[in-house]
Amino acid sequence: MSADPLKASSFRAHQVYPPLVDKVVVLTGPTASGKSAIAIELAKQINGEILSLDSIAVYQKMDIGTAKPSLEEQQEIPHHLIDLVEPNQDYSVACYLDAAHRAVKEIRSRGRTPIFVGGTPMFLKGILRGFNPGPPADWEFRKAVEADLERYGIESLKQRLVQVDPLAASRIHASDTRRMIRALEYARITGTPISHQQTQFDSTRNADECNVFGLAWSRETLHLRINQRVDAMFELGLIEEVKSLLLEYNHLSRTASQAVGYREVIDGIEQRQSNDWMRENVAAHTRQLARRQETWFRSFQEITAIPMLEDFDCSTLASHLREVMR
Repeated sequence: MSADPLKASSFRAHQVYPPLVDKVVVLTGPTASGKSAIAIELAKQINGEILSLDSIAVYQKMDIGTAKPSLEEQQEIPHHLIDLVEPNQDYSVACYLDAAHRAVKEIRSRGRTPIFVGGTPMFLKGILRGFNPGPPADWEFRKAVEADLERYGIESLKQRLVQVDPLAASRIHASDTRRMIRALEYARITGTPISHQQTQFDSTRNADECNVFGLAWSRETLHLRINQRVDAMFELGLIEEVKSLLLEYNHLSRTASQAVGYREVIDGIEQRQSNDWMRENVAAHTRQLARRQETWFRSFQEITAIPMLEDFDCSTLASHLREVMR
């Protein structure tokens, strides 16, 4: 398989993002685990500034469904990497890491400590292990592959990927056509299977070599916290927020529109479902999201698990984290 020389040259010049795990603190955990409140207390104690690790908080005007920090909290402790783009725009992992590297440099220049807070696994992986975004999209190629997909079906697409990159084909879910097409595109442009590139970023640190902490709740308690958060979001006006977004932008980006909390309300509005239907679906899908996040977090050996109890105190827990930091 040969690569287009011009495109390969462009790829070699593309930005590669090294890990950011040195001299930062990372506080992660599933949705509704209490990360934000603890991070604010920790920032007070270690002269820190907070950087969001949330792929939906980057969108402006998506506030209730993302549980963004309040204006008062942002005035109390500087927050970064939120409200970066409008919700009808795409925002990639590479965009996030570019902004994160710049923000960390600025925070350190002020003599303060960067504290990453959030639970988006791909953002977390980019911070801990680095990231190579690869070449930019070849939209003509994608359209051609999508046309073949429409004509010949998903099994034909899978077999095409097996011939080009069998390892990627075995790793990508059978229904994830977007990632299959990206793998084909990557191999076409670079002449190298995407699975080979991904292994460059599999090196890890031991938990005792970095300050990466994960809040660990019992399943029962976490589900209770999720249900409470979902109830609060609807009481604060989640449905009205979504209606306002759709009225202003007509359509949201793929990432924004598929975000848990927003997708269900959009579907409910389009299908003329009841508020209770929307609430129940948001809660159910949020619990599923939490389980997926927990599975991801178990794959990161960099994380030190912090067992959580229902009656925890944010200030006391922040003091504990400060004491165990390396």
